[in-house]
Amino acid sequence: MIDSVERAGQTPDEPQPYAELGMKADEYDRVRAILGRRPTSSELAIYSVMWSEHCSYKSSKVHLRQFGTKAPKSDALLVGMGENAGVVDIGDGWAATFKIESHNHPSYVEPHQGAATGVGGIVRDIMSMGARPIAVMDSLRFGALDAPDTRRVLPGVVEGISSYGNCLGLPNIGGEVVFDPCYLGNPLVNALCVGLLRKDQIKLATAPGPGNKVVLFGARTGPDGIGGASVLASATFEDESHAKRPAVQVGDPFMEKLLIECCLELFEADVVVGIQDLGAAGVSCATTELAAKGTGGMRVDLGLVPLRDPSLLPEEILMSESQERMMAVVTPEDIDAFMAICARWDVPATVIGEVTDTGRLVMTWKDEVIVDIPPGTAADEGPVYERPFHEPAGQAALNADDAARLPRPADLRATLLQLLGSANLASKEWVTSQYDRYVRGNTVLAMPADAGVLRVGEVMPGAEQTDRGLALATDGNGRYARLDPYAGAQLALAEAYRNVAVTGARPLAVTNCLNFGSPEDPEVMWQFAEAVRGLADACKTLGVPVTGGNVSFYNQTGSTAIHPTPVVGVLGVLDDVRRRVPHGFTAPGLKIVLLGDTGEEFGGSEWAHVAHGHLGGLPPVVDLEAERALATVLAEAAGRGLAEGSHDVSDGGLAVALAEATLARGVGATVRLPLEDAFTALFSESTARALVTVRPEAFEELAELCARHEVPCYGLGTTGGTALTVEDVLEVPVDELRAVQEAPLPAVFGA
Repeated sequence: MIDSVERAGQTPDEPQPYAELGMKADEYDRVRAILGRRPTSSELAIYSVMWSEHCSYKSSKVHLRQFGTKAPKSDALLVGMGENAGVVDIGDGWAATFKIESHNHPSYVEPHQGAATGVGGIVRDIMSMGARPIAVMDSLRFGALDAPDTRRVLPGVVEGISSYGNCLGLPNIGGEVVFDPCYLGNPLVNALCVGLLRKDQIKLATAPGPGNKVVLFGARTGPDGIGGASVLASATFEDESHAKRPAVQVGDPFMEKLLIECCLELFEADVVVGIQDLGAAGVSCATTELAAKGTGGMRVDLGLVPLRDPSLLPEEILMSESQERMMAVVTPEDIDAFMAICARWDVPATVIGEVTDTGRLVMTWKDEVIVDIPPGTAADEGPVYERPFHEPAGQAALNADDAARLPRPADLRATLLQLLGSANLASKEWVTSQYDRYVRGNTVLAMPADAGVLRVGEVMPGAEQTDRGLALATDGNGRYARLDPYAGAQLALAEAYRNVAVTGARPLAVTNCLNFGSPEDPEVMWQFAEAVRGLADACKTLGVPVTGGNVSFYNQTGSTAIHPTPVVGVLGVLDDVRRRVPHGFTAPGLKIVLLGDTGEEFGGSEWAHVAHGHLGGLPPVVDLEAERALATVLAEAAGRGLAEGSHDVSDGGLAVALAEATLARGVGATVRLPLEDAFTALFSESTARALVTVRPEAFEELAELCARHEVPCYGLGTTGGTALTVEDVLEVPVDELRAVQEAPLPAVFGA
C-alpha cells in the first residue's frame, strides 16, 4: 500500500520508525507540526536525512557562524559558505574553487569504497560550481601503525583513493598520513578537491523559473548508501558498525569521468540554470536545496528516477546515496541541447519534474502524492541545538603535566634517528607512490613537498593563458588540539598557511574539516567550540576567509572519542609559477638560513610522543603576526629569485626539517646551531619558522628583507657533501637517514 499524503491524513496515529532513522522524538513532533499531520514514509525519509547531523549541522551552526561574523574582508572571495564549495579570484580572469570533506565512518566499515566515494563526492562538489576539477589531496589518520586493524583499514583506504583518483585522471598532490592510538576503530579520511573556472562562469545550486525542467543525470539509483548520511555519519560508532555495510556507497570512477566532461560541455553550451550534485541524502538533498534556493517550489515524479533495482521503495530512492549523479535545472528551450550533450557522453539523463512557484515540494509515485512539504523546512530550517559544554574534568591536570619534566637524551644522533624512524615522521612513499601525482602534466610540486603546486595556464586548453599557479596544503595536529583546542586549531591553520608560503605563494583562503567526538558530550562540545573560536580568530588575524568545509561529529567508538582534530586546508596563489621555490636542499654550495626564533616548546611534540609516549603541558605558542611576516618574506624572496629551496620547520623541529631537506635530493649539509642548548635548538617545535637556502651572495639581501619585516634570520651553514653534520653535535650519512626513514611502512604493509 502506498503511503500517500491522503493516507497519512487518514491514519494520524500509525507508528513510524523515526528513531531508527536517527530522529529524536521532539524532532519528529516538529515535523508533524510543520505538516499539520503525520509525515508519509517518504516525507519522513527526507526529514530524517536532511535533519541529520551530517546534513543540517544542527549541533555546530551556532558556533560556525563565527566564520561569517569574524570573516576578514577579502577582495578575492567570490563565493563563500553556503554553496557546494567556496570560490576565490586568483587573477587574470581565473577563479579557483576548493573544499575538504570527511568520509570517516564509511571508510572504517568498507575501506576501499568508503575512501573512493569520499573522493568522488568532493569532486562532484567542485563540478557543481561550474569548474573543472584539477587535483585532489587527502588527510588521513589511523590507529597505531602496528595495530591489526590499521593493517586492515589503511591499505583499503589508500587503494580506494588511488583507484578512484587515478581513473579520473586527477593528480593527488599532497596531504597527510598520521598514526595515533586514538584513531583506532575510527580512522579519519578527509578528501580535498580543487577546480578551475573562469570567474564569470560560476554555477550555483538554485532552481529558479517556474516551468524549467528538473533533470537527473549520471548513474542509475541503487540500494547502496541508503541512509549513509544519517546511519554512518550522524551517530556514535559502535562495534556492530560492520553490519552497516549496505549504507556505504559504491563508486564508479569511469562514470564520474564521463560526468565531468559532460558537465563541462553543458556549462560551455550555457544550458544549465542551476545544478546540484547528489551526495549525502541523495535525491532528498538535491530537490529540497534546489527548490529552497530557487522560486520556492518543485514537482517531481519519483517513478521516473532511473533505477538499478526496480524493487526500491520511494523512501529508499529518496535516501539512496548512489554515486555519480547530478541534478540540473534547464529551461524548456534548452532541454533538447542538454539531452544531446548527455547522449554524446553516454551519460543517462531523465526529466523527472519541473520548477513551480507554489512554495511546495510535491512528489508523486504511481499517480499518488507521497510528498508535499515546504522545501525550506527540510533544507534550511532543521533543528538548531545550543549544546551544553564545559572544559573536560582532567584538562587542568593534563596541561600541568609539562613535557619539560621529561628526561632529555644525551645522544642526539640516536634521538634524530628514532624520530625519523617513527610512524608519523617516516616516509609516506609507500602510500603516495600509489597515487598519480603528475597526470595531466600540470603538477609543479607534490609530496613530499610542503604544499602541492599546480600550473594554471595549461589546464583549460584554448583559454587565455596565464603564468599563475596554485598552492595547496592541509594540516592538523590532534595532540596539540587535545592540549588546547583553541590554540590547536590556530596551529593547524598556521602550519598549512606556512606550508603554502614556503613555495612562494600568497595564502588566499581556507577550507576546513572539523573532526570531533559526540556533540552530546559536553566535554567534546567544549573542544569543538574552542576550536571554532580559535580558527575564526586566526583567520581574521591572517586575513584569510573560510570559504566552506565540513563538520564530522560522532568520531568515537563507544564512549572513547578521538583527539579533537581540526584539519585545515589553505589555498594560495603564485603570480608566476615559474618562480615557485622548490622543496629542500637543491644543490651544494648554498647558504642555509633559519627564519624565525626557537624557544623551549615540547608540549604535544613528536619527541615527547615518540621517546616517552607522553601527552601533556601546552602546545607551542601561536604567533600569528610572526606567521604573517614570515609568509610576506617568503613570497617576496621567491618573487625576487632569492630562494633556491625551502622547507617549513614543524613536527620534530629543526633536526627533522634539516634531515628532510637533505633527503629531498640527497644533498648533505653542515650547520652550526643558533642556540647553546642543542636539544632545544634541534627538537623544539616552536612555530613561525622555515629553512631557506640562498646563493651566498644573496644572503645579505635576504637578511635585509627579513630585517624590514622583523623576521629573525640566522645563517646556519652550507649545503653539500653526503652527510647531515651538526657541528659538535652529530653527523649522519644521508644514506643512513634515508634507510631509517623509508623502513617503517614497508615493514608493516610489505614492499
